[in-house]
Amino acid sequence: MVAEKSYRFAVRIVRLCQYLQEEKHEFVLSQQVEKSGTSIRANISEGQQGQSRADFISKFSIALKETAETKYWLSLLHDTGYLTDREFQSIYSDCVEIEKLLTIILKTTKSKSLS
Repeated sequence: MVAEKSYRFAVRIVRLCQYLQEEKHEFVLSQQVEKSGTSIRANISEGQQGQSRADFISKFSIALKETAETKYWLSLLHDTGYLTDREFQSIYSDCVEIEKLLTIILKTTKSKSLS
């Protein structure tokens, strides 16, 4: 579920960046949000193929950190007028949902490691 949601999110991020670059002529912030927003799914993929539970936890933890960074860039794009309230709320809420899923997965996996 988190893999599918994070992939769809990555697609939205890429499309957002295309819009920002083509329509708003914004290149610096869009590159930052594209890097962090697409990295979420990439790290989930790596974690799913991890060689150990520790590797899984490490990659999913990186994915979680990338959601925090992505939330920052999206907020900055919104607060500087590149994203409308509607555009921001839509994509930001997707990022928060992925963040919650990753948090649950990590807590569950870490608690199983202690058992």
